[in-house]
Amino acid sequence: MPEELCMCEQIAKEQQQIRILTDTRRYGKVVTVVEGIDSSDIDMEDLARKLKTRCAAGGTYKDGRIELQGDHKKKVKEVLEELGFSVESR
Repeated sequence: MPEELCMCEQIAKEQQQIRILTDTRRYGKVVTVVEGIDSSDIDMEDLARKLKTRCAAGGTYKDGRIELQGDHKKKVKEVLEELGFSVESR
């Protein structure tokens, strides 16, 4: 199929079970964790960059998880749904 007609990435986004949760780190710092994204179909570095920009927060992508500094569960859920992902929030 021509690349313009390929729905591979859209289908991959809809089929993933993404979880958004918060974690408390050293000294009581809160970190928002996004996990469950299959990195073989999605450009994780680009997705992490978009989330960090939209949440105006620092963060990283490591060990198959995107970690953002601070509690951004609502904002991350909105952004991921805009991008076409189905999201489960805890």
